Amino acid sequence: MTNLELQKTANEIRKSIVTAVHSAKSGHPGGSLSAADIFTFLYFEEMNVDPANPKMENRDRFVLSKGHTAPGLYSTLAEKGFFPKEDLKTLRHTGSYLQGHPDMKGIPGIDMSSGSLGQGISAAVGMAAAGKLDKKDYRVYTLLGDGEIQEGQVWEAAMWAGYRKLDNLVVIVDNNNLQIDGPIDTVCSPYPIDKKFEAFNFHVVNIDGNNFDDIRAAFAEARATKGMPTAIIAKTVKGKGVSFMENEAEWHGKGPNDEEYAIAMEDLKKAGEALC
Repeated sequence: MTNLELQKTANEIRKSIVTAVHSAKSGHPGGSLSAADIFTFLYFEEMNVDPANPKMENRDRFVLSKGHTAPGLYSTLAEKGFFPKEDLKTLRHTGSYLQGHPDMKGIPGIDMSSGSLGQGISAAVGMAAAGKLDKKDYRVYTLLGDGEIQEGQVWEAAMWAGYRKLDNLVVIVDNNNLQIDGPIDTVCSPYPIDKKFEAFNFHVVNIDGNNFDDIRAAFAEARATKGMPTAIIAKTVKGKGVSFMENEAEWHGKGPNDEEYAIAMEDLKKAGEALC
């Protein structure tokens, strides 16, 4: 896809994110919106996946380590055709298969159940190691929050991945600088993030995670890197695309009311029109 096509797709995914959390009256829009461009590139350009065959053996794997941003992943999977977009309106409703966090047993396209912060990357590292042991050529991707990397388990996994030279693994950090309690550097600063991953023998790329030129170049660099895993540190805007949500920590974990929903959808409608 061209960058313009990716931008249009990402904007549709953002509309679905806002619609889902509005319908649920809860959820996590901020980090879902900040990562929407990364989700879009992964599923529409980078990864080998097939909605008609979600469990195909040679598929690339994705683990949403920051599992609370499930609305972003679900919206992307629906846009790709893994399940009907209409089902997004059932997010977090009693009886819905679209739970508040990813469930590999009930949702097509989910490779790993996640939600306990810090654990997803460990599962991704295990998948990458299995691929090496089985001599498979699939690749493994995992998306972490920048607040999430305050968890010690993240660095245990990174140490092991770097030592084992898992060059089929790409770790993406959604660095929107906000977590539930506020700016990450005032809660418990993980900076410098890039230097920490370098210390664990990762190839590191710093990018603007809301810019498709940067995103495209970073994943190409990751594919070309041999003998070590890659960490992409993606600087993003929390709540990207919705005027009143951008860079506001309060939108980490709540749904918009009817009035806010209307404003958000108008913002995204205008953004879509500007791309035409």
